[in-house]
Amino acid sequence: MRRSFKNLLERQIKKAEAEGQLSNLEGAGSPLPQRHALEDPATAAGQRIMAQAGVLLREFSLKYQLDKSRKVYQSCTDETERKQLMAKLADLQMRYEMEREAYRKFLG
Repeated sequence: MRRSFKNLLERQIKKAEAEGQLSNLEGAGSPLPQRHALEDPATAAGQRIMAQAGVLLREFSLKYQLDKSRKVYQSCTDETERKQLMAKLADLQMRYEMEREAYRKFLG
């Protein structure tokens, strides 16, 4: 069964090549993107679909907020405001690390 499926795939590829369906594809000739060795193909496909739709993982959204808050904190001179910003930074950092840990556990 496997061999016949492989032969079917090869025939379909050759047919598509003969019809020119595989010529001038986007990214042709460039190296494949680097992927994490333990990355699940289904997870990778889901992330790719989300990225194409403009959806960010919470981890990335929190990282963006964290970076932005750090810049605000560095430019702040008022001591009271700095304390409030430090509390916000601590909260964002904790939430970011929780998201990263949850994602690592999800990947296995």
